[in-house]
Amino acid sequence: MPATSARPDLPIYEEILRMEPHEIVGGLVGVLGKKITAYLAGVKDTRTVDAWLEPGRAEDGARRLDFDRLRVALRVAKLLATRESNGVVQAWFGGSNPQLGDRNASRLLREGNAAQQEFVLNAARAFVVGG
Repeated sequence: MPATSARPDLPIYEEILRMEPHEIVGGLVGVLGKKITAYLAGVKDTRTVDAWLEPGRAEDGARRLDFDRLRVALRVAKLLATRESNGVVQAWFGGSNPQLGDRNASRLLREGNAAQQEFVLNAARAFVVGG
């Protein structure tokens, strides 16, 4: 299904839906790096992220972690990466964002509920479509 301007992330959603937990972690590390990935996951250091990159290890961590949150984060990261460099995507995640009421996307994704995650996803869509 081709992406529309209102939902440019549909192909990304379908791809991520089929990913294993270690692939989700690997995708986040590939775009955002280990530190931001660790922050999003709510772990204290990147050694845990390193362990989760191995098949089977992230699945063990899934008992302690909401991988749906990481799926949304990866969806946002991959959507932004369709138009911007990894550095810009990292800055978008880490900085104060006017499209998010001057709040930080990483923090909203990490600490927020489903409505806040949708708020971040909509801001990413607007950024990609409107710049």
